[in-house]
Amino acid sequence: MITLEEKPVRLCDGITRRDWLRVGGLGLFGLSLPELLRSRQVAAAAAAAGGGKAKSCIVVFLLGGPPQHETWDPKPDAPAEVRGEFKPIASATPGLLVGELMPLTAKLTNHIAVLRAMSTNDNAHSSSGYWMLTGYPHTPTNTENARSGFPNDHPCLGAVVRQLRRDTGALPAAVRLPEEIWNTGHIVWPGQDGGFLGRKADPWLLTCDPNKADFEVPGLETTAELPPLRVDRRRSLLASINRHLDTADRGGVPKSWDSISQQAFDLLRSSKGRQAFDLDAEPPTVRDRYGRNRFGQSMLLARRLVEAGVSLVQVNWQRWEHDTSDNPAWDTHSKNAERCKKDLMPPMDLAYSALLEDLLARGMLDDTLVVWMGEFGRTPKINARGGRDHWGHVYSVALSGGGIRGGTVHGASDAIAGHPKEGRVEPQDMTATIFHCLGHAPHTEIRDQLGRPLVISKGELIRQIL
Repeated sequence: MITLEEKPVRLCDGITRRDWLRVGGLGLFGLSLPELLRSRQVAAAAAAAGGGKAKSCIVVFLLGGPPQHETWDPKPDAPAEVRGEFKPIASATPGLLVGELMPLTAKLTNHIAVLRAMSTNDNAHSSSGYWMLTGYPHTPTNTENARSGFPNDHPCLGAVVRQLRRDTGALPAAVRLPEEIWNTGHIVWPGQDGGFLGRKADPWLLTCDPNKADFEVPGLETTAELPPLRVDRRRSLLASINRHLDTADRGGVPKSWDSISQQAFDLLRSSKGRQAFDLDAEPPTVRDRYGRNRFGQSMLLARRLVEAGVSLVQVNWQRWEHDTSDNPAWDTHSKNAERCKKDLMPPMDLAYSALLEDLLARGMLDDTLVVWMGEFGRTPKINARGGRDHWGHVYSVALSGGGIRGGTVHGASDAIAGHPKEGRVEPQDMTATIFHCLGHAPHTEIRDQLGRPLVISKGELIRQIL
């Protein structure tokens, strides 16, 4: 912990710089803890709005672009430079072959619908990713290191869900973990926040490592040290600090802080919200089944969060500590086979299959939609460095639970998994289907901060998998 040894300097309201720092765990300016305290409406009300059966959704986002050839769309009859070194294996779905590095997932495909002809025709991580995360194409497409801001300010899936279901309980309606999505240089992608809905709709970002022995939730870890008197003092201090913030510059967020801050202090006195984050409550065998790594334990945490009432949890694949800046995560520009075999496919297959099995065992899969996706796929031909490059022309997405008809395949790619052959869909069709499953018709309207009505999705339902 850093201690600042200096004479207190008081601000115009009598608040010292040290007081500002003491707000600490409550999150200076952004108030991380209050942003945790937004929850959903009753799932039955949401279902009534659009007819879906899913109470919640877990989005598994594989940063970098997973290769369709090594996962859901192997091409065993293609030339060696296309099919790669791995063989396909049979799955629980008759006629559906998957990559041999997915043996655990292969046993569960009767609960999974595979989209083999997703397409953006966008080969840039951040702009194609924006489309996948929001359901709206980036302007312009094929723009790397894109930034947030008009005209690319559509809200992400979690923000729309948070806007529709609001926050009424101890947990937010939407959470992202274990970190945000960014390009090398920590250039954060657009399409991960509330966009034109404003900061109040941002899904709460939980930057953490649930695999660490001392894992605690940022913003909550100091609560054990706060007796009631200190909590009351922070309440008074927070009220004073809020008066220093410019409402216009903060997009109107401070107007909503009073009630949210009250919830924050209520949670500081209660263990209800904290229980969802207590992974030590899980049997060691369950934790082992997900994988003792940051991604695996994040997937387990996602299950606990939806079980506790969170409507949408997005688990982002993170970079391993040994990843290089030119070949990070699923961005396998070189050594694709080696990366898939060692760093990517085994932990993904373990955690993803564990999540599905866990939800099944708990009777939760029927009302929990699980979406497996990335921003695009990889090139059909393996390059001179043994890697596959960016490819947004065709790639695969998988959905399961929550009203999805398992054991199905919609769409097909050509002989080398280079372009759609039939059943092409775009990200807005996927978001329309996700919202439908969550009980919200795609034509449902939300309003931006100027009060203008906008539909949550302009896509068509993918009825073949419903």
